[in-house]
Amino acid sequence: MTAKISATIEIAAPPEQVWAVLADLASYPEWNPVFRKASGQLTPGNKITITSTQPETGHTMTVKVKVLTAEPAAELRWASSVLGLMTGEHSFILSPTSSGTQLRQTQTYRGLFTRFPPKTIGRIQASFEAINEAIRQRAEDR
Repeated sequence: MTAKISATIEIAAPPEQVWAVLADLASYPEWNPVFRKASGQLTPGNKITITSTQPETGHTMTVKVKVLTAEPAAELRWASSVLGLMTGEHSFILSPTSSGTQLRQTQTYRGLFTRFPPKTIGRIQASFEAINEAIRQRAEDR
């Protein structure tokens, strides 16, 4: 089974500025409302550690994810697994537009436990929108 959740936002800054925000893992605690801490090298094949807090519930979780793609000003993608029962692939796709950048954040879940109740989907969607808005604000303020 597969489930996909995504959120898109327009940012009035070039992809290079948006990428600079995404790639600066050490500054995530300063601005990111969900990924409260991140560390590691954004190099394909490397593992990074991300501590996230679900804004609505306050639930905190730390995971190690494998970087799949880290293409400056274009794409950041990582994968994770939950006990081998569900895998997730998270991506940030940056596309240049006439006024800046379109940022599309997507999580694709695969495995046995991908039938999420509507309330859970809503929480995930809201967290993606909050992250995208925080990226927009930080990139436009640079």
